[in-house]
Amino acid sequence: MISTLQEYMSYPFVRYALFVAVMISLSSALLGVILVLKRFSFIGDGLSHVAFGAMAIASVMKLTNNLWFVFPVTIVAAILLLWTGQNKKINGDAAIAMISVGALAVGYLMMNLFKTSANISGDVCSTLFGSTSLLTLKEEDVWLCLAMSLVVIAVFVVYYYRIFAVTFDETFARAAGLRASAYNLLVASVTAVIIVLAMNLVGSLLASALIIFPALSAMRMFKSFRGVTLCSSVLALVTSVFGIAISILAGTPVGSTIVVLDIVMFIFFAVAGRVTGRG
Repeated sequence: MISTLQEYMSYPFVRYALFVAVMISLSSALLGVILVLKRFSFIGDGLSHVAFGAMAIASVMKLTNNLWFVFPVTIVAAILLLWTGQNKKINGDAAIAMISVGALAVGYLMMNLFKTSANISGDVCSTLFGSTSLLTLKEEDVWLCLAMSLVVIAVFVVYYYRIFAVTFDETFARAAGLRASAYNLLVASVTAVIIVLAMNLVGSLLASALIIFPALSAMRMFKSFRGVTLCSSVLALVTSVFGIAISILAGTPVGSTIVVLDIVMFIFFAVAGRVTGRG
């Protein structure tokens, strides 16, 4: 097994895939702690559906780089979800359901009306659940992922204390003079960026799992914000590395393998937290 992995690691495309997976997982884990604590988890799920619709439209338009279309569309959708969630006339869950389901329907309809390939079902399945595109990344794709991931990490580090205040007590943060709405908007926009990046790793339907599971697992054992953040980051790194290794050795899909490992880690931490009395 070790010799097989060493052989695969000698190929640049495998190293690219591993590097991208680590950066995306780390960014998702940092953001996931905030989203879970603020009960914004479903925003990630809704945005993943929007990203699928945007990707389908970009494919129909035959754009050379779909990401430059998908990024702004998903960010705008994140802003709309945040705004409608605060609208008393439309419940937040209802807004997410409308936008996410509508985006899925529009995307699938566009792919069928304007066929971009002979295998529409295969294209839809690979977009929803991830594909081998992770193993065919170009060097410019890796640099783009690195740049966007570093932006997410930098936002988290620079605004750590402000995000901490808004996450735990938004009312007090407003009273203290913080612009809570602006930081909520920042978090929503960064979430959109992570969702789009995660589509290359696990597909649009599974992208929110990278955000939710590491944070939930860390919360089974740790109670402080910093402890949960650090543990979530380590878990995300471990599951992404081992997920890619297992998918290479066993020939399983990369995205679903990583998500299943996240589920296994959640069960393990839930049991460990209950046994140690921390759960």
